[in-house]
Amino acid sequence: MILVLGQNTIFKTAIESNFIDESILRHVGEIAEILFFLLGAMTIVELIDTHGGFQIITSKIKTTNRIKLLWIVGLITFFLSSVLDNLTTTIVMAALLKKLMKNKEDVWFFGGIVVVAANAGGAWSPIGDVTTIMLWIGGQITALNIVKQVFLPSVICLTIPLLILSFIKKGEVVRSSHLDNKANHPEIASPFEASLILWLGIAGLLFVPIFKSLTQLPPFMGILFSLGVLWVVTEIIHKNKTEEHRHSLSVASVIRKVDTPSVLFFLGILLAVASLQTGGHLEQLAKILSDTFGNIYIINIIIGLISSIVDNVPLVAGAMGMYPLSLYPQDHAFWQLLAFCAGTGGSALIIGSAAGVAIMGILKIDFLWYLKKISWLALIGYFSGVLTYYVMNI
Repeated sequence: MILVLGQNTIFKTAIESNFIDESILRHVGEIAEILFFLLGAMTIVELIDTHGGFQIITSKIKTTNRIKLLWIVGLITFFLSSVLDNLTTTIVMAALLKKLMKNKEDVWFFGGIVVVAANAGGAWSPIGDVTTIMLWIGGQITALNIVKQVFLPSVICLTIPLLILSFIKKGEVVRSSHLDNKANHPEIASPFEASLILWLGIAGLLFVPIFKSLTQLPPFMGILFSLGVLWVVTEIIHKNKTEEHRHSLSVASVIRKVDTPSVLFFLGILLAVASLQTGGHLEQLAKILSDTFGNIYIINIIIGLISSIVDNVPLVAGAMGMYPLSLYPQDHAFWQLLAFCAGTGGSALIIGSAAGVAIMGILKIDFLWYLKKISWLALIGYFSGVLTYYVMNI
């Protein structure tokens, strides 16, 4: 009898050990796809920035009219963030704002609009935000459907605040005397090289969804392929430069500038959420939410508002673990609305998104100032976008 019990205990322990090993390998594999994608995308964006590609876009802005400038900055941020990502776009636009205007109040206000626009722009693109990348790679959404279903709500999320401001904000902004000349950045490439890398980089990022649909390979393979193409191109166009100049513009040098600690932060967060999923805790939480509210719109609105306090990456990762694809299949309204709410809800507070935290650090925006001046606009845009999505899917 004792022998049989001992054998059962050993057998049970072996099963549990195998289950843990398989769970760890499966989750690490899934997370690695996201991390490789982020590293590749961040390297491409950093390569464009090192070549001075973004200055081609920002140098075209000449107006000082406050309303026109609001719309120009908002729309540029909106569309750039859908291709690059909302964090990178925010950093680029923050640097631009310092060159465009002198008064601190103007810089802060435009910075707040950049946060709203960057988060709205990232929500409708499969590569515009970490959360949409996670949902896309996880199979919850497809590239074409997220664009078709969330683009208009995202446009409304930005347009409504801009329309309100068009009636409130008047006058001209005072242009800054700060000039970003090439003498201060000797590593910047020639105008032709900057333009070539800018458009090749954007084309490479846009190619990723096409690559996935053509080959059925994971998206990180597409981003690494695009990075490889850019690597070859940069080696060719810089081959006649001095060793120091060529090295500073190469992928090997640029990849060292990538924000690797942020990628490792995502690794830790996603592993923690995966452990909760494996333990069954997320399933219990999903049941509580479903029993309490029973409505995907209310659940997603709550998740979006919570994301203004808690980082949206663990929230979306938690939702992916709470609600399996057997419950909400691919491209279900739940996942599309989750992408929108988690992406734009963080705009309600400046600490609620990576874009907000970045611009808070760069422009030294005060938390309470943002709360009084921008939060109400972000919330109006947020609920307007949710309402638009609801009307589209009645």
